[in-house]
Amino acid sequence: MKVILKEDVKNLGKMGDIVNVAEGYARNFLVPKKLAVEALTENIKALEHQKKIIQEKAKKVKNASKDLSDRISSLTLTIKAKAGEEDKLFGSITSMDIANALKNEGIEIDRKKISLEEPIKRLGSYTVSIKLHPEVTTQLNITVIPE
Repeated sequence: MKVILKEDVKNLGKMGDIVNVAEGYARNFLVPKKLAVEALTENIKALEHQKKIIQEKAKKVKNASKDLSDRISSLTLTIKAKAGEEDKLFGSITSMDIANALKNEGIEIDRKKISLEEPIKRLGSYTVSIKLHPEVTTQLNITVIPE
């Protein structure tokens, strides 16, 4: 079954693409969640008009991500944690802790977008990568200090 994607769907396609999918996938998942519509002739004609709107929407999302990226990269986040001997932390700082600290600064980021190779277990300064958009990635400076 051919469908027109209304939004980006991971491992399937981008907004505005016409893709071939299984009928059940389209009927039970894509169409009810309004991620796609069936590729009928009238829908294809409407797609031509909507492609312009979709492209503008994608530009706005990318520009908003770039603005947020600039705001995050200029920020230095300070996180207080309990520490023991040799600057080792009791526990660790995870992506959820970083997301909560960003939320306190007025920036809401999904913790899954924060890429930590491994949890932070010592005091000091760290640089963490945050993927805001498929084309926009930024670096966040974090300083872990004793509580």
